[in-house]
Amino acid sequence: MPEQDTSTNHGPQTAPYRVLARKYRPANFDALVGQEALVRTLTNAFNSGRLAQAYMLSGVRGIGKTTTARIIARALNCVGPDGGGGPTPNPCGVCEHCRAIAEDRHVDVLEMDAASRTGVDDIRELIESARYRPTSARFKVYIIDEVHMLSKNAFNALLKTLEEPPEHVRFIFATTEIRKVPVTVLSRCQRFDLRRVDAEVLRTHFANIAHQENVTAAEDALQVIARAADGSVRDGLSLLDQAIAHTSGTIDAGTVREMLGLADRTVVFDLYDAVMRGDAPTALGLISDLYTVGGDPALVFEDLLDLTHWLTRIKIAPEAADAPGIPEAERIRGKDMAGRLSMSGITRAWQMLLKGLGEIRVAPSPLQAAEMVLVRLIHASSLPTPEEALKVLQGERSTSGEAPPPRPSPPAAPAGPSSAAVSSRGQTLAHQPGTAGPSAALRVPETALGPQDPVPAKNDPASFREVVELIAAVGHGDLYANLKTLVHLVHFEPGKIELRLDALAPSELPQSLTRLLNEHTQRRWMVSVARHGGEATLEQQDRIAHAKELAEVAKHPLIREIMEIFPGATIEDVRAPSASPDAEPSSETNIDPRNDNEDAS
Repeated sequence: MPEQDTSTNHGPQTAPYRVLARKYRPANFDALVGQEALVRTLTNAFNSGRLAQAYMLSGVRGIGKTTTARIIARALNCVGPDGGGGPTPNPCGVCEHCRAIAEDRHVDVLEMDAASRTGVDDIRELIESARYRPTSARFKVYIIDEVHMLSKNAFNALLKTLEEPPEHVRFIFATTEIRKVPVTVLSRCQRFDLRRVDAEVLRTHFANIAHQENVTAAEDALQVIARAADGSVRDGLSLLDQAIAHTSGTIDAGTVREMLGLADRTVVFDLYDAVMRGDAPTALGLISDLYTVGGDPALVFEDLLDLTHWLTRIKIAPEAADAPGIPEAERIRGKDMAGRLSMSGITRAWQMLLKGLGEIRVAPSPLQAAEMVLVRLIHASSLPTPEEALKVLQGERSTSGEAPPPRPSPPAAPAGPSSAAVSSRGQTLAHQPGTAGPSAALRVPETALGPQDPVPAKNDPASFREVVELIAAVGHGDLYANLKTLVHLVHFEPGKIELRLDALAPSELPQSLTRLLNEHTQRRWMVSVARHGGEATLEQQDRIAHAKELAEVAKHPLIREIMEIFPGATIEDVRAPSASPDAEPSSETNIDPRNDNEDAS
């Protein structure tokens, strides 16, 4: 049962008012909200007598860490109404120890805030007091909140006592930053991660409390509070307390949204619909109206992101719209909008809204930043898709009465077929002219991913690049990568290689290369090192060749037309077409759906 006083909200007050977060604080494990796994584990541990020497409770703020620690302290020290009980998962709440712990006055249960007492001297004082047996309780319990704030020396001072504490001492730690706690401390504790409470569970919990407080709260109002609580019971109770103070006994969604500075859900749907239809005047008018009545542009964009996620779920799993607890208006409008919008448009909106939210938070004028992001999104919604752009180009040529002119291919580069990728506002067009060049990124062949059996070369390498390819073929990926990126060729002839090594190149590289060449070729090799000179590394050469290839591809008439349709587009990469080995080389322009959701370049 939650801790409650005997005062009511009617008539003369017999006790000071207590906020809901304190008034309804759980007093036993059964009253904990949304922590079934923790309750089950601790209940079984107490029933079997397996009591840990130290507990570590982690989770977000307001999730119930300190409350759980106090319940554990009661469970350890409860003696029952008759005074003869032992440790129990169901503390009675009426014995002297239970009442004293609930009122924070038990001499053997000490709470310490590590945020304000971080030093080693504080821990030494605690360790010294732990030597003495409890005054009246069964166990002396130390509850240390925000334990991650302790200094390194304080943690070190605590380790020995924590590993072998006196039999009458139990430690309970609470933290919101579990990663900052040393592993040496974690390994000595029984750890419990308190999970965020689901919004539906919070809504039900808040409805019960509102009923006990004789307050009428609309379902959608409680839903807004539960969503704003973000999994924290204490934060949600604080918001409910504030909402009750804003009203005269009846809480509606409009009041809660106004209190939190949130936009009405219907207005959010209207704004999203106007943006996706490209209706700039309506969209800018709605965002301005929301700002005038106190709406925070950042919170409005968070609502737009939430709506985008909701529409994506409906697109992927339509049955999600019919789940219990979904408001009727949200179900109907969500289905309608999801049916009209494409997945590529929704995902593009998600990326632009997410990026725009960051801009709003750092902009001098959040409203101006929000308006600019909406204008950008409206402009993107009016752009043709790659398919539409290609159909327009092909239609213009076919209706002109002239045969389409042949599409010249860029000059051949020293590689196989490729495709040029043009990216603009989250969409990618792939052109396949039938030529390619080396990639700008280092790609290690699959055969270089692990050591292989010796593979004798049919012919000795005739160039340094063939030497590097041989090293990849015999399965030495590390040496292959170093030869590509950290080595400058000074001189090459069959049987003799002279190299200049970068500072990061391993000193044993020449010896390793000599040994492998002697093992896998038909002649003896000698590899020497020069101090100066040498050409660019193979990776640098590949980058230069790749840049030249992109420049040649940009001269293609079709690529130029596409880049005119998509202002600000850039050629991103050159890729090999995904065609079967027997297929003829194609010069058609295709859509690459894999990059349909990328950001504009």
